[in-house]
Parts: sequence; C-alpha cells; structure tokens
Amino acid sequence: MESFEKEKERVITVGLHTGSRDAVNDTTDESMRELEELVKTAGGEVVCETVQNRPSPDAGTYIGTGKLEEIKEAVSSLGAELVVFDDELSPVQLRNVSEYLGVRVLDRSMLILDIFAMRARSGEGKLQVELAQLKYSLPRLRGMGTELSRTGGGIGTRGPGETKLETDRRHIRARITALESEIKEIKKHRGLLRERRKKDGVITCALVGYTNAGKSTLLNRLTDAGVLAENKLFATLDTTSRAITLYDNRRIIMIDTVGFIRKLPHYLIEAFKSTLEEAAEADLLIHVIDAAGEETENKIEVVERVLGEIGAGGKPIINAYNKCDAAGEFVPPATDVTENVFISAKTGMGIDKLIDAVARTAPGGKTECKLLVPYSDGGVLNELHTNEKVLSEEYTGSGIEITVLLDAAARGRLKKYSV
Repeated sequence: MESFEKEKERVITVGLHTGSRDAVNDTTDESMRELEELVKTAGGEVVCETVQNRPSPDAGTYIGTGKLEEIKEAVSSLGAELVVFDDELSPVQLRNVSEYLGVRVLDRSMLILDIFAMRARSGEGKLQVELAQLKYSLPRLRGMGTELSRTGGGIGTRGPGETKLETDRRHIRARITALESEIKEIKKHRGLLRERRKKDGVITCALVGYTNAGKSTLLNRLTDAGVLAENKLFATLDTTSRAITLYDNRRIIMIDTVGFIRKLPHYLIEAFKSTLEEAAEADLLIHVIDAAGEETENKIEVVERVLGEIGAGGKPIINAYNKCDAAGEFVPPATDVTENVFISAKTGMGIDKLIDAVARTAPGGKTECKLLVPYSDGGVLNELHTNEKVLSEEYTGSGIEITVLLDAAARGRLKKYSV
C-alpha cells in the first residue's frame, strides 16, 4: 500500500564549544540534545551532529573553513537538505555559510521562529510570529533570500498559516509598522480585560515553566479544558485561560503560557511578551518543572531569569514538580519559592495538594459588602466606581446604599460606611 506520509527533511546540526577541548561540556551536550528535539518538532530528522572546539566563533563562518569543509562533505554523503546551527549567526556568517554549503542554513533562532509559525493558532499569536520573523529576517535577506525563492518551502521558510516568508525589504518595513500598530491595539484591549477581572475580584494564576514541562497537561487536569497537550517543544504558543473554583468558592483564572527555552534571544522574548504579560500581571505563579528531565537546575534558572526580565520575579511562586510518577527518587534543588509540590499531571497524583497550595497562596479575593455613603462624601463614591465592582446602588434619605465587591484592604479602609 502506498504511503502518503511526508518524508522528513534530513538535517545536520552544528554546535560550538569555546571552552577547553578536554573539558566535559554538559551544557553544550544538553543544548545539542535540545536542538535535536527542536528539529524533530519542526518535522526534520537529524542525520549527523557535529561540534567544533575553538576559542571563539569565526567572524566569517562561525566555525572556521576546515570544519565547514567537513560539513560540506557530510551534506553530500548523507543527502542532507538542511544545516542548523545551535547559536545565532550574523548576517555575514549566514550568507557565507549558505554560499559555501549550497544548501539551506538556519540558526537556532530561525528554527524556533519556524516552530512558532506552525504552532500559532490565535489571530494575535499569528501576528506576533509574523512580526518576529520579519524583524529577524530583514538584516539577513541577502543570506536567505535566494534559498527561500529556490526551495519554495521546508523548515525555516514557513510563515503563520504556512504562507511563504516575504523577501522584499520595502514591503517588510511597511508590514512591520502595520503589525506593530495592530498588536498595540490588541495589547490595549487585553489590558482592559485584566482591569475588569481585577475589579470583579478574580484571582489569576499563571502556569510558567520550561518548554515541554507539562503545563498544558496540568491545565487540562485542573480544568478539563481540552487544551492541546503534546510531547513536543512549543506545543503551546498562545495564551490559554480557564477558570477553576477553590474549595472555599474563590474563583481563579488559570493561565497557560509559552514555554521558556535556553538561548532564546531577547528580541524573541520581546516579540512574545504578550503571552508572558499574563505571568507578569498574575496574582501568583505555578512553576511547572519536569522532575523526570535532565538539567533541572539549569532549566529552573532559565525560567527564573526570564521571569525577572518581565517583572514577575517577586510574585508568590509554587514549584510544581511534574512527572514524578516517572522520576523515581527525586530531591528538588534549593530555591526561594513559597512552596514545593510533587505531582503527575498525567495520572492526577498530587493534584489535590497543588490545589491546596494554590488556596493557601492565592490572595483572599473580594467579597460582597453593603455600604451607606453620605451624599457629602462624593470622593468615596467616585473611588468606588473607579476602582471597584459596584453591583447595585440605591438612593435613600441618608445617602447612597451601595453593594460592592471589596478586598480586605478596602473593607478595612471603608469600615465606617458598612451597614
């Protein structure tokens, strides 16, 4: 029977180790393993991996012409269609390497953007992907334009919705301006929604963590949301929100966010800050950690560093060590967090303890209060309508009787008006 399954692209991955030639370089090894997972997620198959040892990157070719010649021979003998570098290449390096090898060449950033293009589902997510791709490709068109026009597709050529990447500078600049304007309006709308949630006394909890740690699976377990949960890097790109109700009837919005990854360039963090804004604005965070994975401490550091960059570093954090059913004996590293919980989002183990931890850590929320405000206290009335959720108001002979949602601080401040 004839198979119609799309054949995987054959890929060679290239890394650079700038330390001692004899040193055990766990960081480089882990980064190369992660690069292989990225290639698989993009639909490729790694047929060869090579790491160059040199004191610093070569300005013209990144790895030097000797290693480049080795890769060219491997491309020919293995029938490779694509070469992916584990670090970001400069426009000059990309052009030189592409011309020398005669096949498509991507760096880690271009590969991640390609995966983002496949994963974006919402309108905003697609806009953010396109903006990031255009900003990245603009200074590199001379090195990548020929390959894009020649291949007509494949890893690294996808745009949102599988459209081909633009290769005209003037059109790119105009499109960047239009995208930034459109995203600004969406951001403004999202800010209004957050303000409304705050007035309504809704507590928000953001799930953050390294990519593929199990955030979407956990959200499904907590809320039965049916969010896409795959064992692939960047299975979640767009922000997804679902509500749960705690045992004390407090309602919490659980927010899934894009996974973090090492060597994620700062401009990519900026481009996708909209998905991370929810973490910066949340009342508390659940840091989902893969207890069965490798390099756990390093991955925790990556997440904590990015949280600090987006202004979410000082928030209450619960570390949820996921996949404990597959981790065997596990001892968590020492971290400065509110609480550690051990769970399996897949089997449900420890989920009750996680919900208990959320209940202990989450703010008290707002409760319904009745106030009688004299007509002479117009400033208080204005404050309530501006900052709080007013449910009803009735004009009486002695003032306005207002039913309003208030947190503990506001209840204390307005105690003299209580009825």
